[in-house]
Amino acid sequence: MKYGLIKVAAAIPGVRVADVEYNIQQIESLIAQAEGKGVEIIVFPELSLTGYTCQDLFQQQLLLEKAEEGLLILLDFTRKLDIISVVGLPVRIGSLLYNCAAVIQHGCLLGVVPKTYLPNYDEFYEKRWFASASDLMPQEIYLAGSPVMVSNEPIVFRTCDGVGFGIEICEDVWAPLPPSNNLALAGADIIVNLSATDELVGKHAYLCSLLAQQSARMMCGYVYSSCGFGESTQDVVYGGNAMVFENGKMLCEASRFSVSPQMKVQQIDVDRLRHDRQNNTTFRTAQDGATARFIDAKPVSPRDFELIRPVNPAPFIPSDAVMAESCEEILNIQTMGLCKRLTHTHSDKAVIGISGGLDSTLALLVVVRAFDKMGLPRRGIVGITMPGFGTSDRTHKNAVALMDSLGITQREISIAKAVTQHFLDIGHDITTHDVTYENAQARERTQILMDVANQIGALVIGTGDLSELALGWCTYNGDQMSMYGVNGSVPKTLVQHLIRYMARLPMFADQRDTLIDVVDTPISPELTPADANGNIQQKTEDLVGPYELHDFFLYYLLRWGFRPSKVFMLAQAAFGNKYDDETIVHWLQTFCRRFFSQQFKRSCMPDGPKVGSVSLSPRGDWRMPSDAMGTLWQQDIENIR
Repeated sequence: MKYGLIKVAAAIPGVRVADVEYNIQQIESLIAQAEGKGVEIIVFPELSLTGYTCQDLFQQQLLLEKAEEGLLILLDFTRKLDIISVVGLPVRIGSLLYNCAAVIQHGCLLGVVPKTYLPNYDEFYEKRWFASASDLMPQEIYLAGSPVMVSNEPIVFRTCDGVGFGIEICEDVWAPLPPSNNLALAGADIIVNLSATDELVGKHAYLCSLLAQQSARMMCGYVYSSCGFGESTQDVVYGGNAMVFENGKMLCEASRFSVSPQMKVQQIDVDRLRHDRQNNTTFRTAQDGATARFIDAKPVSPRDFELIRPVNPAPFIPSDAVMAESCEEILNIQTMGLCKRLTHTHSDKAVIGISGGLDSTLALLVVVRAFDKMGLPRRGIVGITMPGFGTSDRTHKNAVALMDSLGITQREISIAKAVTQHFLDIGHDITTHDVTYENAQARERTQILMDVANQIGALVIGTGDLSELALGWCTYNGDQMSMYGVNGSVPKTLVQHLIRYMARLPMFADQRDTLIDVVDTPISPELTPADANGNIQQKTEDLVGPYELHDFFLYYLLRWGFRPSKVFMLAQAAFGNKYDDETIVHWLQTFCRRFFSQQFKRSCMPDGPKVGSVSLSPRGDWRMPSDAMGTLWQQDIENIR
């Protein structure tokens, strides 16, 4: 396992009912293919050596002996293979027969897990043939010539890299208390399920929901393999299901109702799972009392690493299928947060600085939505444009157009005279366009907003976004400060999509053209002079780097706690056709350097609503010393080079 990723496979072999020799050949073929792909764990369906639908043939001594011989053949076949294979077969223990999963690797039988919950309703009647694991007394048996301990004790198998996996069989996951609950709490990162699920109208959707919920509840990977073509269709049909889930999300799925064998290979990110378990105090509390016996797999040869998981270059952006729904939900969170703050402060007025840029536009639209929802007149929204030395004609025009069309109160207060006087007062050369030159303008604008708010009894609405907070791309006690920041947990890349979404809404039809132009305008703080034609010269992404990269870094470093070298590997996969390795490393280094050096700004950020999985609020998700060192992160980046 490299980068915390383990490659797994869910396989659906061809099957002939009660033809063990044929079934073994099919299983061997898929094991060989999976070994060639670097798979570490492969899972086959329930009773895959015999077929699930043998019915009373399970009472035939010949079939049971052939199943055991088939397992012996598989042990011999895997003698030189690193892959861990989990297959299903009937096993006679004492005077009872059990529906079991056998775990094999390097020609060794690592363990046997019997099924706990036996369905005996509707079309199922497993209790006719099998006993439950709960009936099993701990004992050592010989199976396929190998001594193996069997019991009803939970077992967690561990790969040589320490990835734990537990086993449940079909009905087990449908039970009120699935074995996977205890297995995951006891240390299984992954649950594998050998199943035989017949197809009924609507059942597949329910099954997918069940598996997704179980993987989410236990914060685990879930590998599900269910039998398909070749099983008896005497009364029901088995369509074949091979699915891999990770913490509530389906990673891949085979095609149902195929007449050919199938195998779905995917990587499960164990780092993600362990990060969430580590941070989730509810999961830690639930672990009390969870026990299992651990069985270690054999050492394996190093495998070549290949990333096969797709990597989304825009992890904060909802998919097209849910874009409208997600945008509306985000906007409602922002809107309701502001409604509550206005109600609490008994205020019917809000002051907001309007620059014509992305962030102030989004904040303005949120304020408008809040006032409309509360039935407050829009004239209570005071939008102030504060042109300075770097204000461009394009952004100023858009700011004015937005305020005019939205029907809010607008004011224009130039900061040029006040800032020029300030430079004279402190002895700063106005031709020196340094940090003092830029920050003085940001602080003057904030002072104006605060003082106007005091004049009229209003709230100052902050416009800064999550990406700016992460990079510290804001002026301390300037645009960093407000009375309520509605954009504080919205990353820059998402801001653009939210504005595009609102531009399509009927309520903002009159602002549509202006909103689209705002999105298309280069991102800039506009603190250094525009060119001779009044166009933007100071472009943020030329200075701090592309926001699409920084938002990517922010998501994986903060949401999952990944080390920079893993983030770099993922960025290569996501942006390899757009940015070369040197560029990615450069901006990753910039992000980490700025993130550590700018924590002091986040430590006193204003209140604002959390809208997604990443927030930098010092009162909520992110508590970090302002003087913490980023040395380890920079060293990890240096090792990439």
